Amino acid sequence: MNRRDGGSATVEFVWLTLLLLVPFVYLLIAVFDTQRASYGVSTASRAAARAFLQSPDAVTGERRARAAARIALSDQGLRGASVDVTCLPTRAACLRPGSSVRVRVRTTQRLPLTPQVLGGQLGGVRVDSTHIEAFGSFRSGR
Repeated sequence: MNRRDGGSATVEFVWLTLLLLVPFVYLLIAVFDTQRASYGVSTASRAAARAFLQSPDAVTGERRARAAARIALSDQGLRGASVDVTCLPTRAACLRPGSSVRVRVRTTQRLPLTPQVLGGQLGGVRVDSTHIEAFGSFRSGR
């Protein structure tokens, strides 16, 4: 009984490549997008806290903080992030020695090629960053 193995290695190679390489490339793209979002919210929270502390009053500071966060987020192509600015320990003690500001930036990074039907939470990764900066760190009078 003389049997020859007549399989096609090229076809097997192509199918294995598609089955293994395509999910791997998708995973890399998703990880890189999430890392970009993480860097964006981290930079936005830090820039917003610094902008707030350089302001003459709390109302101007909050407006400047939101503008700084929006610029930092747009640098990374992120939209729809929430920015929460809080004076610590209280709003009345804001921009005084011993006080600090906490900026929290949150966004959901959508996974690539995810249909809109699945929604933001199912088809995305929640990314947030909190930065606390003490009063006096970035004042011009130092």
